[in-house]
Parts: sequence; structure tokens; C-alpha cells
Amino acid sequence: MKKTVSLLAASVLSISLLAGCGSGDNAGGADNGKVKIEFFHYKREAMDTFDKLIEKFEKENPNIDIEQASPPDAGTVIKTRVSKGDVPDIISIGGDMGYNELSKAGVFTDLSKDKVLEKVQPAYIQMLKDITGQEKIYGVPFAANAVGVIYNKAIFNELGLEVPKTWDEFVALSETIQKAGKVPFYHTYKDAWTLLPSFNALAANTQGADFYEQLNKGKVLAEKRYKEAVEKMVVLSKYGHKNQQGVAYNDGNTAFANGESAMYLQGIWAIPEIIKANPDIELGVFPFPATNNPEEIKVISGVDLLYALSAKSEHPKEAKKFIEFMLQDENAKQYIEEQNAFSALMGIAQDNPTVADLKVMMENGAVTDFPDHYIPTGVYPDKTLQTLAQDKDVDSALEKIQKDWEKVQSRK
Repeated sequence: MKKTVSLLAASVLSISLLAGCGSGDNAGGADNGKVKIEFFHYKREAMDTFDKLIEKFEKENPNIDIEQASPPDAGTVIKTRVSKGDVPDIISIGGDMGYNELSKAGVFTDLSKDKVLEKVQPAYIQMLKDITGQEKIYGVPFAANAVGVIYNKAIFNELGLEVPKTWDEFVALSETIQKAGKVPFYHTYKDAWTLLPSFNALAANTQGADFYEQLNKGKVLAEKRYKEAVEKMVVLSKYGHKNQQGVAYNDGNTAFANGESAMYLQGIWAIPEIIKANPDIELGVFPFPATNNPEEIKVISGVDLLYALSAKSEHPKEAKKFIEFMLQDENAKQYIEEQNAFSALMGIAQDNPTVADLKVMMENGAVTDFPDHYIPTGVYPDKTLQTLAQDKDVDSALEKIQKDWEKVQSRK
């Protein structure tokens, strides 16, 4: 049974809480004697999985009704709702600047000393602290994602290709595929955000170990430190198909699933959608070879989904009960299996052989967070990269990101 609330996307970006406001119409709702809890999240591709888990929870808790809400452009919608004092009981977002802003706005309940955090891997708790610059924790990390290069094993076998370990090998591989008359990458530049997975992998491995340390001192080094990443983005754009600017993410998933390219530069979140389009496809994912030093390359992985409890919820006990239910091993395992994600919880392993190469690196600690999680609101690297992919003007892109970032930084 689907429990989906339809919401209209909005464009207001301000964040403020109206004193004394609860969680909108759902906060005090009690249809047929049931407590109604709104569960708001941005993972639209996971709605079917959540439907099944919600149904299971409601059978075990017949007095609680969970309403799932996952609108398009959820990040903007939640900020708009918060500004109106219409705060869902449970808010599930990523560990990024959105989490940072909502935490500092007093939207979430402080969970720093709550036992629910005992199940979470310390690395992901630390990521939330790094994002906010605070020791307090306002959300429970639940799922982690990762960026790699998704590839079609049948095409690799057909052409006798091997997985590249270095950047130079990656470029040479792309040349080989192109000369064989096939498309190396299926780019989906119509959706600007789809340029970020590649950028994150490249920037994280080339920006320098002290990038965030300098940022905490007020020094924005994007123009200098992002140069290698941006130059390599231009290289990757040369190995795509025609009309790269006209293809969106959903179309790209289908095209790649149908064998229209050998590789796909996306996060592992795309895998379930690819398999839906072609259940017979044989996929692999190799670590993004961002540099020529394979021993130093790290997998990009961050908090993809966390559970935060509204500080204004009229039913915190029932909302907390749902969060605790989702953290149970069986339910956490179901989520990562169906969504092809990694768990942020201890003892929950991702056993899908498709991501085995990434799993090894993550278990060995060769992991770092998404750089764009630290880029403030008001700086839109995805839009700048979208323009870069078209005009190939590296200096202009770097200057744009730097100036926008400095402008936002000066307001603090």
C-alpha cells in the first residue's frame, strides 16, 4: 500500500522557524484514532522500498500511520516549509549543507546523547560534525552512497578491455572504446547535478589534503585547487555521445542499460534504475581513477540518508519509534539491498558483487566525503560545470566558483 503525499515544489530558500508551530496538518492528525507521522525524504527512487517498510511498521504498530512525502526538489521544498513553520515529524536528507543549515536553524532535535547513535559507524558521525563544525549531532546516519565508474561487462569483454587503475589508463581506455565505434560515456548534462559525481571524485582526490583546513580558516582555494578536476572534466566530456546537453538522468539510465555506452559516470544510486530498465545487464563498478597514483586514490562516500527528528513534532515518541524500526538490522539490510547502497550502521554489509571493488576500498578506509557537501548554498557548481561541458572554458568556470564562494563567505 503506497502512502505518498504529493507536494508542489517551491522556490523560497530562506530558513526560519515560526515560534510555537507544529508539524503542519499531519502533526496532530489522528484519523480513526491513529497517530499520524509525516516522513519526509528526498530519495524518490527509494519510495517503493519505503512503502514496503512502512507497511511492515504499521502492521507492528497499528496505532501509528506513516505518511511518506518525497516531492521533486525536496531540498527547496523543505526549506520553504520550514520557513512557514510546517515541519514534518521526520526529515530524511543527506549529510550536506542542507543538513548544516537546518541544524543551525533549530529545526532538528539534538540526538548527540541518544542511544540510537550507538549503531552508527563513527566515520559517518564524524562527517556530520565536520559538515556543521559542531560536536552536536542532529541526525542518525542511515545509508551511505559512493561514486565509481559503472561499466557494462559485456562491452568490456567484447573489446577485451581491462579496468583502468590510473587516470592515463582511463583516458587510453576511452580512446580505445571510441576507436572501436562505441560510446565510452553516456553523459546526461541536461540535468546539471549529474556532473557532480565525476567532479566530486576528481576534486576530492586532487584538491589537497589541507583544503578543508584552509577553508575553516576562511581561505577559499577553489580557483587553484579545483583546476585539475575541472580540466579533467573537460577531457571526460570529449568521450560522450551526441547531444549530451539534451539528455537527462532518467534517459541516461535507460540508454546505458540498453548498451548505448560502455561506461556511466554516476553514483551507485543509479544501479537499481539501470537494472529496472534492463534486468539482464551485467554491471560492474570500479573506483574512479582520478589520478596516476592508484595507491592514494580514495572512494567518495558520504551520508546519503539520515533520519532527523523535528524539534516541533507533536508526536516525538511515535516518530522516534519509526526511526528505531528503520535501524533494525533486517530493515536496514533490506534498504541497502534494494537501493544498492552501503549502510552507515555497524554490522550491515553490502554483499552485491557489482560493488565489490568499492567495498574493498571502503573496508580498508580509503574513503573521503563528497566535496560539494562543503560548498555553501548560493554557490552552484553544478550549473557552472554544465556550462563548462558546453564551452570548455576552464578559467571561466574556476573564476565563477571562486567568486561565488567568496561572495557567500563574506556574508558570514
